[in-house]
Amino acid sequence: MRAVVQRVSEAAVTVGGEPVSAIGPGLLVLLGVGREDAEADADYLADKVVNLRIFEDDGGQMNLSVLETRGAVLVVSQFTLYGDARRGRRPGFSAAAPPDEANRLYRCFVTRVAAHGLEVKEGVFRAMMDVRLVNHGPVTLLLDSTRAF
Repeated sequence: MRAVVQRVSEAAVTVGGEPVSAIGPGLLVLLGVGREDAEADADYLADKVVNLRIFEDDGGQMNLSVLETRGAVLVVSQFTLYGDARRGRRPGFSAAAPPDEANRLYRCFVTRVAAHGLEVKEGVFRAMMDVRLVNHGPVTLLLDSTRAF
């Protein structure tokens, strides 16, 4: 499972020009599910995301998590995180999980994050979405449940 985690001052999703979800300060998580992923990957990434110390404390150091700041989390499914563009000019997506399994593990991740008592909003699974954000910092991290970057 892969995630692009961005610290945001605000983020929103629209589908077909209609607002779907919006948050204030917190995290935007673009989440991709791989063919080999399982619930343990969702558990690992959810725990990692909610406990990442990427928010500034009173001294300006990144020492606080979204749990400690009581920020919100917007989770957007993004199968293109498993795109392979090493050959040719058109990426292949064979490493991404099939839609039914991807949705099941996406839901698992969202449930695990919400279990921490955070406000969790979502995009629309398999929809063409417009995602707007103000990346605060900017702070952006790449996470992968199967390997370190």
